[in-house]
Parts: sequence; C-alpha cells; structure tokens
Amino acid sequence: MTELAIDTTALRRTYRARGGRRVGVEGLDLRVPVGGVHGFLGPNGSGKTTTIRMLLGLVRAESGSMRIFGHEVPDELPDVIGRVGAIVESPKFFPTFTGWRNLELLAAGIGTPKARVGEVLDATGLGDRGKDRYKGYSLGMKQRLAIAATLLKSPDLLIFDEPTNGLDPAGIHEIRQTMRRLADEGRTVLVSSHILAEVEQIADTVSIIGAGRLLAEGPVTDVIGDSGITAVRVGVPDPESAAAVLSGDGLRVRPDGPYLRVRGVDDPARITELLAHRGIYVHELVPERADLESVFLELTSATSLAQPPRGRRGRHAPAEPVEPAAEVS
Repeated sequence: MTELAIDTTALRRTYRARGGRRVGVEGLDLRVPVGGVHGFLGPNGSGKTTTIRMLLGLVRAESGSMRIFGHEVPDELPDVIGRVGAIVESPKFFPTFTGWRNLELLAAGIGTPKARVGEVLDATGLGDRGKDRYKGYSLGMKQRLAIAATLLKSPDLLIFDEPTNGLDPAGIHEIRQTMRRLADEGRTVLVSSHILAEVEQIADTVSIIGAGRLLAEGPVTDVIGDSGITAVRVGVPDPESAAAVLSGDGLRVRPDGPYLRVRGVDDPARITELLAHRGIYVHELVPERADLESVFLELTSATSLAQPPRGRRGRHAPAEPVEPAAEVS
C-alpha cells in the first residue's frame, strides 16, 4: 500500500450562516501520497482552505478522522507538526528588514541554526536578494520568502493554500518552479489552487473537490484519462455553410467566434474531406484533447454534482446532491 502523507476519512465541518448551518466540508476522503506535488483543486467555496485549516489544527472537525504521516490529528499533531511547513494566509514580515534578517529572527524563534537561513534563501532562488529590504521585493519574491520561511525546519510536507494568488505570470512561473524543485528533492507538496493550467504543469497527483465532497483523485494522467480528441476547432471562410455540411453528416457543431467547434469526430481528416467535397477549404484545424480544466469543469458543474460522473472505475468518486457550501474556500 502506498504510504500517505495526508489521509482523511469522512471529514465534516459546517458553519453558521443565515437561515441555518452551511456545509463547508462533507464526508471528505482525501489521500495524498508521500513525495511529489499533489494538487488540491476546487472552485472558490468548495472547502479547500477549511480542510487545510482542520489538518493544521486551526479549526476542529465535527466528525471524521485525519492523519498526517500516520499521526492522528489533532490529538497527535504536536508529534508531527515539526515535519510540516504551511502557508495558509499572507505571511507577515518586517518591511524595513532584509529578507535575511526576517528569516534570521524566525530561525532564532524556532531554534534553527543561522546557517540554515542562507540555505533556504538559495533553495528558493533568493540567495542574491537576501540582503535587500523586504519592502522592495516583488510579490513573487515575497511569496518565495514565505516558502523559504517554511523550509527553515526542513519539513517533509509543505502545504500551500493558493500560493500564486495576485501574482503576475513571471511570479507564477517562479513559484511553480520552486514547488516542483522542492518535490524533486523528495518532499511532499500539497498545493491548493483553482488555477488548473498551472497545477497541471507541476502536479503528479490531484484531488478535485466540490461543495466539500471528493469528486476525483489519483495521478493526473488517470484523472484526465485517455479521452482522445474531445473537439476540433475549425477555421473556414464560410462557417455557416461549413456548419450545415458537418451537421448534415451527424457531427455536433457550434460557433466559436470566427471558428467552429466540432465534436463527435475521431479523425480530424474527416472534417477536411467532408468540406473539400463541397468546395469549402479549411485554413485551420486544431484537435483539442481533455485536460485538467475540462475534467474540472465537468465534475464541478451542477449536473455533475447531482449524479455520479462518468469515467473509469476509481477515477471519479460518486457525488450526491448537497446543500450549497458556505462561503469558504
């Protein structure tokens, strides 16, 4: 059996809300294997932050169980918390102090040798900026300093809640590289996010939740599945005539700006052949395949929550109708 860094069973948490209590997390079974990057995905309000806060002992679960490296949470959290580093909210640093000095103070507070400061700055790509004042850092650099702070005690598990929020593309790229590098060193990185394209580039495994329930989990390749071509984007001079030809042959066609999006075809060459026979010539033909975003949207749609999604056995967890989640993430 694969060793688990995080293991929850039937986890539940509700919140007071106008008109009664609202579900934040409902019967959540979460499995995060040791090693690699695990994407913890869900829309805003799906229960991601609530789950993380329960794992860290910041809020109490109403029912269910949680384990970190086999230790029961919260009862045995003091025995394992030294192996965990987390960023759940915006970290607070002294703006007029250098990055180095900020980490030096933190290291002293947790009994970590000062030599560790230089190591974690290098590990997060801030080795040459450690002597700069924190207030002069970009948002991406500030987030990397926060990651450096979590590394001071050399944790085995890192938990990052929406670490790229508010960052520009360069900052997102920096954080993505940092998380991947940490995982490649043998750590387990749990990253909560709703930015699917970013997670897909670095994650080894994922869990997708909606309304506090698990919808799918497993290796990224298994969750996406071998779905083949899901649609073909077609560019033609006369989209209306082309749509009539393709629809007449049984293909599903809808306009997509200046293009057509065609479904129900396994080989894009068939589209070219059908249109060429009617004197309509294609100038663009782009096959589209399933990705995390398309799977995510399917699973988290209202219809997907109302009935078990289709897919390979074990790929998707069945979902049931639930009352709307509270405004938590």
